[in-house]
Amino acid sequence: MTEHDEHSCCHCQGDHETAHGESKALPGQYTCPMHPEVISDTPGDCPKCGMALEIVGAGSAEADEHAQREIRELSRKFWIGAALALPVFILAMGGMIPGFPLGEWIPKHVSKWIEFALATPVVLWCGRIFFVKGWRSVLSRNLNMFTLISIGVGVAYLYSVVAVLFPGLFPDSLKMHGEVGLYFEAAAVITVLVLLGQLLETKARSRTGAAIGALLGLAAKTARRVDADGNEEEIAVEDIRRDDLLRVRPGEKIPTDGVVVEGASNVEEAMLTGEPVPVRKAAGDTVIGATLNQTGSFVMRAEKVGAETLLSQIVHLVAEAQRSRAPIQKTADKVAGYFVPIVLLAAVITFIAWAIWGPEPALAFAVINAVSVLIIACPCALGLATPMSIMVGVGRAAREGILVKNAEAIEMTEMVDCLLTDKTGTLTAGAPKVTATKTAEGVEAEHLLRLAAALESQSEHPLAKAILAEAAERNITVPKVADFESTTGGGVSGTVESTRVLAGKQAFLTDAGVVIPESLVNSAESMQNEAQSVVWIAADGNAVGVFGISDPIKASTPEAIKGLHALGIEVIMATGDNAKTAAAVGKKLGINQVRAGLSPEDKIALVKELKAAGKTVAMAGDGINDAPALAEAQVGIAMGTGTDVAIQSAGITLVKGDLSGVAKSIRASKAVMRNIRQNLFFAFVYNALGVPIAAGVLYPFTGTLLNPMIAGAAMSFSSVSVIANALRLGKTSLD
Repeated sequence: MTEHDEHSCCHCQGDHETAHGESKALPGQYTCPMHPEVISDTPGDCPKCGMALEIVGAGSAEADEHAQREIRELSRKFWIGAALALPVFILAMGGMIPGFPLGEWIPKHVSKWIEFALATPVVLWCGRIFFVKGWRSVLSRNLNMFTLISIGVGVAYLYSVVAVLFPGLFPDSLKMHGEVGLYFEAAAVITVLVLLGQLLETKARSRTGAAIGALLGLAAKTARRVDADGNEEEIAVEDIRRDDLLRVRPGEKIPTDGVVVEGASNVEEAMLTGEPVPVRKAAGDTVIGATLNQTGSFVMRAEKVGAETLLSQIVHLVAEAQRSRAPIQKTADKVAGYFVPIVLLAAVITFIAWAIWGPEPALAFAVINAVSVLIIACPCALGLATPMSIMVGVGRAAREGILVKNAEAIEMTEMVDCLLTDKTGTLTAGAPKVTATKTAEGVEAEHLLRLAAALESQSEHPLAKAILAEAAERNITVPKVADFESTTGGGVSGTVESTRVLAGKQAFLTDAGVVIPESLVNSAESMQNEAQSVVWIAADGNAVGVFGISDPIKASTPEAIKGLHALGIEVIMATGDNAKTAAAVGKKLGINQVRAGLSPEDKIALVKELKAAGKTVAMAGDGINDAPALAEAQVGIAMGTGTDVAIQSAGITLVKGDLSGVAKSIRASKAVMRNIRQNLFFAFVYNALGVPIAAGVLYPFTGTLLNPMIAGAAMSFSSVSVIANALRLGKTSLD
């Protein structure tokens, strides 16, 4: 049976049921990221965990507006609450600071009314959403952190209101200098802290929709349809129908998936494969929507449209992967599910025990001590434990060029035991470059490059750019070329300064009668064995040299791989490149496994395969084709030098695009999670000791009860200890 928000949804699961009997929300409906079985037709909160429901169809204008509206509302309440809570905190705690005579400036009988006036809008207006969530959790019998927060804040506030309005109800033993201790600052500060957590969480969730929006933005907006008479008309991409003939001109995005029927061109398919070298397309070849046509013009037949296209499938994969993750709050809610009833039971037992066996006025003591138990169990330190460690830890990581999107990424990174990494742009530089040069005897390397650059300046071949870039880097003046000719599938030729020059494949030179020395043949074979593309150069009938062109491995990559192995991480390369090139790179770097020729679907399937085998998987990549796998992996790590889609799909971004940042990310995660566990220990120890004392277990032995002012100081000390411990993260070494 599908769960429903009782205030928002009144429909059966019917059409939303999958083949496995699971419920599934449809676009325009709302669902919970943590509990996808919860479906609603209108906005609201999850009845199980209290989390705000998300609209299905992330990346749409409606979804974006829904997220932005929620962020604006939380932001407004947070800043107003913070402005009001700060003076309340100062008034309550200022008197405990040595040398700070706040009590002389503002007497307690005056300050309590100021605290009451300032704390009331914070609790009742800013914090109203938490009381609503807490009440729903009670009605649905799904106790969570909002149950605990609403009880703690509510009791602290009501106790303090009664103490201000009716101080005569309290025994003298619970007064200090004639005034009852108040908890307005605890109620206000906890409300503001929880609001901050909700705001940060909502912003993080809205960024997942940004990844979908960026993917959708890659698609072409219009297409040129060719009719039976050869006439062309511009139409919207949404109006393309299967079997339509479409003209694609140089520099245009391919509008949809299909097959070339006329003409030829080079097409950049980095979106699909991640590889920077364009692919030659001719009649009969498949082309993919949103890839970029570079040089020629061709006519294609549309074969897949709308949701059938590869880009739409990638969007779907990213959306599904992002929604499948369970936020870190789920663990806290499980703990709260046990903690809340224990605290409530302790308060009830305290009330009964004091009402039966307590001194007169027994009922007053019973009420006050039961309330004290609820107040001291309020999750002040518990509320600070995680956000403080994350805030400081994220700041420390940022100084190392590691940007962390959300708490979940930090939580999961410490458990990573398998790194799946793309090749191009992650392990390698991401652009073809001249990585080897061999000249014939008596030929200068600069002269060889000069001849080659002159000829390639007229070429449309992708490898020509690498030779021209090498010439530019060496500040070589490129002469003009005459009589330029291009032979499809072979090479190019022309006259450079009265010299007849050829550039291309070995067979192209051989067919032209060029003499090729054995030494150059051996050098070319060595280059090919290292997965380099070889370009031969001949001058006046003699081979004068060869260039090896490849995507070079980043200088920092070998050391980064060694560091990951030292941490016990298994490294697997997952690339869209061919097996030979991938194997050469993998062997050189000592990578554990190499998987080549993978599509975006193959990569996400590999992530699922590894997860099913019990691995905690991190995926490092920089391309659009990596986005689904980045979202599906427990930890997605994007290169800051890569595409916006990859960055938005990942939980962690390495600003420098350097794989060595992965090891630092793991160390940062371990340090932050260790610090969080220490903070939670402090918080729970505080509650474990504080609740029995508040209940009055010391009364039979000492005759004293926990004074509210002492309880307030103890609560403050617990929070200070958590903050101080979290601040230590700022000095942690990540090397």
